[in-house]
Amino acid sequence: MRCAVIGAGAWGTALADLLARNGHDVALWAREAEVVASVNATHENTSFLAGAKLHEGVVAHADLASACTGAALVLFATPSHVLRSIARSAAPAVGAGATIVVASKGVERDTLAVMSDVLAEQFPSHAVVALSGPSFAAEVVARQPTAVVAASTSAEAATLVQRALSGDEFRVYTHDDVMGVELGGALKNVIAVATGIAEGLGMGFNARAALITRGLAEMTRLGVKMGASPLTFAGLAGMGDLVLTCTGALSRNRSLGVEIARGVSLDEALAQRHTVAEGVMTTHSARALAAREGIEMPIVSAVYRILFEHQPPRAAIGELMRRELRAEGDT
Repeated sequence: MRCAVIGAGAWGTALADLLARNGHDVALWAREAEVVASVNATHENTSFLAGAKLHEGVVAHADLASACTGAALVLFATPSHVLRSIARSAAPAVGAGATIVVASKGVERDTLAVMSDVLAEQFPSHAVVALSGPSFAAEVVARQPTAVVAASTSAEAATLVQRALSGDEFRVYTHDDVMGVELGGALKNVIAVATGIAEGLGMGFNARAALITRGLAEMTRLGVKMGASPLTFAGLAGMGDLVLTCTGALSRNRSLGVEIARGVSLDEALAQRHTVAEGVMTTHSARALAAREGIEMPIVSAVYRILFEHQPPRAAIGELMRRELRAEGDT
């Protein structure tokens, strides 16, 4: 089928390549003219995924409407903070029967909406599928084994996405807990910043393990309060993505935390990056969600103080250790 991938960062490019390898006709929309030129001339995205040879079936477009026209599957892989505006612009060109997929991970800062809800507002008559799970783009395009989740309230739409993307090296499981899958993919980026901070402070593997485990508890508490199943957070979109992002050398959020711990200011760390570290923006949203839902999220609060209130990282970690003693299962 004809597919449109909206957003030609590393993840969007890897998914476009995957769809083309599976025999689909793929239009990849890029905001950057140099990306369009590079993909069409050399079959490589030299800006965001340098060194990876893309399938010749991936055709880059500078015009959003032309990329979307005729597509049976429209997959959004833009940064979370621009998803709404880009989806609004794309909507008039999207056909009535198209399935909408969101591979962006985050929580909208102003509305506190997860990404699938943002798209559901822009495409009210379409099925929306959230794609999430432990997946570095560079490894997907290198055909390393990867497993992710496609979640939707429409079983038919989730199965369509599963079949479109699955292959010998990329396995997709379906799921019906959209909120759990979305929150797992978004919140793990905040915990990854925390583990990067601990790593940058030289705090060792014990601290990392504690942050991952207690971070998962925070994610689950919030998710359950918002209607998600606790079991989702033990799966690919929860624990799987959390472990990868907190420990993997390719994790942008972990590496940003390392830089912050070593004395680089947030503005400097962001200015040095060509790509988005979603955990920074999601820290704002996660803290606001926790306040709205009356959920305690001490790790999220510590990351917020470090990033936006200039609390010394070591002092923030120390406050976590000095919190009131309690049973592990307390909520």
